[in-house]
Amino acid sequence: MLALSALVLPDRDPPAAFIADVQQAEAAGLRTVWTYDHLTWPALRERPWYASVPLLAATAVATSRVRLGTQVATPNFRHPVTFAKEIMTLDRISGGRLDIGVGAGSEGPDALVLGDPPRDRRERAERFAEWLRLLDQLLTQPVTTLRGERFSAVDAHQIPGCVQRPRVPLTVAAAGPRALRSAARFGQAWVTYGPYGGQVDPESWFRAIGDQSAALTRELEATGRAATSVRRIVQLALDVRWPFESAARYADFLGRLSALGFDEVTVHWPRADDERGLPAGVLGSVLAAHGL
Repeated sequence: MLALSALVLPDRDPPAAFIADVQQAEAAGLRTVWTYDHLTWPALRERPWYASVPLLAATAVATSRVRLGTQVATPNFRHPVTFAKEIMTLDRISGGRLDIGVGAGSEGPDALVLGDPPRDRRERAERFAEWLRLLDQLLTQPVTTLRGERFSAVDAHQIPGCVQRPRVPLTVAAAGPRALRSAARFGQAWVTYGPYGGQVDPESWFRAIGDQSAALTRELEATGRAATSVRRIVQLALDVRWPFESAARYADFLGRLSALGFDEVTVHWPRADDERGLPAGVLGSVLAAHGL
């Protein structure tokens, strides 16, 4: 049976409301609660939006079982040295319940806020590959010195290190060939949001994620890893509503994902405004479909 996880937006105001939602998700039996690691969100840029790391730290001490993580941290505004220190600290605070989602990032506000010039998709992929290699080394070694083309570390100490060994698990968001190679090399999990771009019909959606999953399997085989060594996660975008049209439709959705080799589904946790979360009234049937 596929595991169920949720994404809680970091716009709950006050932040105690974020913690309360995560506690509800934990009580419901969800595997992981993720939150977006952005500085802003275009649709909510004039509304409250909190930083992921302090939110997760506060939530870690208010929960005891559910795993916590980012979806997804990127090189757009994070440097591997400082981010590795935050990851190690969060893993210690949570008692080893941390998952970190990472990705190349988009060309949106996070990529421009530091005043850097716009980067195309190829350049973002190349930056991510270098960023991820350094992050992996920082999280697995007590001291790191490495000079790269874009990111460097000089005598960077990471003591006492992560609770989880050899480091915190990395969930790599990937769809293109370069990112999938990074997922195969460094990832303990892989997350896909489905086909790149606008919303497509359900059959095209399943075909796209099936092709992505098959491509990941090929990359894993090329690196000598088993196809089952990476946990496969589907994160449903906010505009993907068709799986929730009925209990039978959602059961079929899970069955098709399972047949494609996926292990987990991530949905947006319900909200009072019913705009940026699960549709009203379907949470009970979704939980039941996952045996919760």
